[in-house]
Amino acid sequence: MTFYQELQLSSAGSKQLIKNTHDKKEKFRHILIYNFKVYLVMIFCVAIVTIFSMLTGNSNSVVGVCVLLSVLVLRQADFGIQTNHGLISIAGIFVILAAGPRLANMVPAIPAFFINFLCIMLLMIFSCHNVIMYNHSTFVLSYLLLLGYDVSGHDYLMRIAGLSAGMLICMIVFYKNQKNRPYHRTFKNLFSEFNITSSRTKWYIKLTFIVSSSILAMSLLNLPRAMWAGIACMSVCLPFSNDIKPRAVKRGLFNIVGCLLFLVLYYVLPSSMYPYIGIIGGIGVGYSAGYAWQTAFNTFGALSIAAGLFGAQYAVILRISANIFSSAYTFICDKILNRMLARF
Repeated sequence: MTFYQELQLSSAGSKQLIKNTHDKKEKFRHILIYNFKVYLVMIFCVAIVTIFSMLTGNSNSVVGVCVLLSVLVLRQADFGIQTNHGLISIAGIFVILAAGPRLANMVPAIPAFFINFLCIMLLMIFSCHNVIMYNHSTFVLSYLLLLGYDVSGHDYLMRIAGLSAGMLICMIVFYKNQKNRPYHRTFKNLFSEFNITSSRTKWYIKLTFIVSSSILAMSLLNLPRAMWAGIACMSVCLPFSNDIKPRAVKRGLFNIVGCLLFLVLYYVLPSSMYPYIGIIGGIGVGYSAGYAWQTAFNTFGALSIAAGLFGAQYAVILRISANIFSSAYTFICDKILNRMLARF
């Protein structure tokens, strides 16, 4: 396996390769490449987010995150339709990302629920026809991040500019990497194959309702960071119901672990190091091969921002509560919605 091929491996793949290598010299080489990859990806991510922050303003650093995630996914994932028509999906996705969160934040909680429901459903239709690609974890996540880190006025105009540039970058990367895909389905088929009797469509409906209603619940309770509930629900609501309970348990448990680790860092490190806690979490995610520890380390970035706004203790309590609630809520709603949708 070449150096470049090893860089393309996931954390799980790299760890498996290291484990299966018995030659000490080769094992050491694989370990070096794995570590190099983790820090290379982190440097690349920080650089992209920094560039977007410089060009569109610090309040739009989340745009850099969304574009970065989209590019990384579209390098390898497709939409299950012809590549030319996939470009239409990308355009539709970025229009939703630009307009949906802003509209939802301009209205009261109940109208916002319907806006979020419509936008998330369209994101699912546009990006998740090929369910095994798991594209919703990027595009719905981007929507929720933009919803939670909303801007207005000049900052919003810069957000549109940043998303527009990101859309063009994603189109170029997608077309370059996916142009030889032999699909016959078109963009129109994404809608013509939307059928409430299909398992895919039922999953669309469940995820969309669960995520949107969890945000509504947080908003009606006047709790900040409502998108945390939505992100947790999205992460737990898998296409196959049998996978939801184990995922819900891991989500709730390892968020607690992540919060406790964050508190240790927060009270041990000097305040000058607080901005780097998110980077430490990112490195931890890079070394994590499984969902559980990825969940734990993902808390660092979110909490490092929230702690500056609400204080560390309240941020941790809110984070744990939102994730435990969302994990249990997703499991219960899935059972109820399965019974309702079984009639079709």
